[in-house]
Amino acid sequence: MPQAQPELKKYMEKRVFCQLNGNRKVIGILRGYDVFMNIVLDEAFEEKQGGEKVAIGMVVIRGNSVVMLEVSISAAYSSS
Repeated sequence: MPQAQPELKKYMEKRVFCQLNGNRKVIGILRGYDVFMNIVLDEAFEEKQGGEKVAIGMVVIRGNSVVMLEVSISAAYSSS
């Protein structure tokens, strides 16, 4: 039976907010994904407790650690 693909094409090249296991939060531009929902984010940064933002550049996130993924429309998540 063929495996269903995640429908993330409409989010490509957009800034996304990604909630991960362990209450971690990463924001970045979605550059790629696969059938396992592994994702590649560019110009990414992690938002720590207390609002501190740590730049991490390009990152690959395993699909099984993704809790939620949404388009970031808030200016609060801009990397500048």
